[in-house]
Amino acid sequence: MYSCGPTVYNYAHIGNLRTYIFMDLIRRALKFEGYRLIGVMNITDVGHLLADSDDGEDKMVKASREQKKTPLEIAEYYSKIFFEDIEKLNISKPEIIAKATDHIGEMISLVKDLQDAGIAYETSDGIYFDISKFPRYGCLSGKNREEQVAGARVEVNTEKHNPDDFAVWKKADPSHIMQWESPWGMGYPGWHIECSAMSRKYLGDYFDIHSGGVDHIPIHHENEIAQNEAITGKQSVRFWMHGEFMQVDGGKMSKSLGNIYTVSDLEKRAYEALDFRFFCLGAHYRKKLNFTFEGMDAAKTARQRLNQSLLQHKLSSTSTNKDTLDIYRKKFKHALEDDINAPKALGILFDLIKEEKSIDIYKLSLEFDSFLGLSLDKLKEEKKEEELIPVEIKDLAESRLEAKKQRNFALADELRGKINILGYSIADTKEGYTITKI
Repeated sequence: MYSCGPTVYNYAHIGNLRTYIFMDLIRRALKFEGYRLIGVMNITDVGHLLADSDDGEDKMVKASREQKKTPLEIAEYYSKIFFEDIEKLNISKPEIIAKATDHIGEMISLVKDLQDAGIAYETSDGIYFDISKFPRYGCLSGKNREEQVAGARVEVNTEKHNPDDFAVWKKADPSHIMQWESPWGMGYPGWHIECSAMSRKYLGDYFDIHSGGVDHIPIHHENEIAQNEAITGKQSVRFWMHGEFMQVDGGKMSKSLGNIYTVSDLEKRAYEALDFRFFCLGAHYRKKLNFTFEGMDAAKTARQRLNQSLLQHKLSSTSTNKDTLDIYRKKFKHALEDDINAPKALGILFDLIKEEKSIDIYKLSLEFDSFLGLSLDKLKEEKKEEELIPVEIKDLAESRLEAKKQRNFALADELRGKINILGYSIADTKEGYTITKI
């Protein structure tokens, strides 16, 4: 399985992270079904241009200029944050992590093969893939090449044979800060060539599954297919699997709207990363998921109830009839086999925990959690006093703590008053605070 990974020029936002939770669910479902898995995920640290095609500058170069750091420093910093985020989300790392800049040789070799086969051609600014040499171009997205050419915009690059020909290698200006020696002079790879080169290196010319977001279908994955299959003349990927977009408050995420959130942003609002994972489990990967903080509140509360119920099962000495357990196990397996239906699987878990308290229910829940990834094996019994404190009070206390950190003492006092009105008192400590019922 090959999964398109992050371009490490900025923080991964929750829309990106939904895609990696989806990747993780594929991996967990396969393992639940007993498959052995070799997974590859790339780290793009060169070649991804701003328009996802051949327009604009490299995202890493732009970030380097704006943040006044080298591309290596940018890549190392954001890669570190990315892997910290996926660990918090309980996303298992694929067996092979392939960094683009470690595979320049393989990319150059593939570009040369494409050129030698007459599939790619050289212009003054790079090497381009000639889509007319691959009649199946558009097979994944359903693009009609004739209609595209008829309605194509005026191209800046008049050396292209076809408007949709795409760069597999770009010639670099002497001042470009990321460039390598190649048969065509100093330059750097196109974005699409890296996934073709690395998937072929680690998985061969044909492999089972390629995953990514739906935004990759019309350009990136279409171009991957062209690069791979034009060389071999054979199908390269058995199954393409794509996760749908995440919206925020019913609309698109954008910097201008200020609605792009990271794991760190959620944590500052007193959510745990696994609350977000739970939230994502509530929608099928093929459907758009609308992010709202009301939805996150509901996910957080539901997850707390799940954990509290499972603790009661864990502490029980009662057994459950094997036939009952087998019925739930069969239902859960069918949910996974129904196009990895995570919402259905989660619903079956909630049905399961409604059964009479039993250690066997807890053990079967851990079995189900090998797919869901909610770290149910790490549940700890909370102090009785903490169990009695409502989620609403805890949320107010966390908001008050954050207000104090921001030195917004007026808001902190207002939140303390709300907590008092609801029948609780809060006392500050070196560790944070304690809450007691009045």
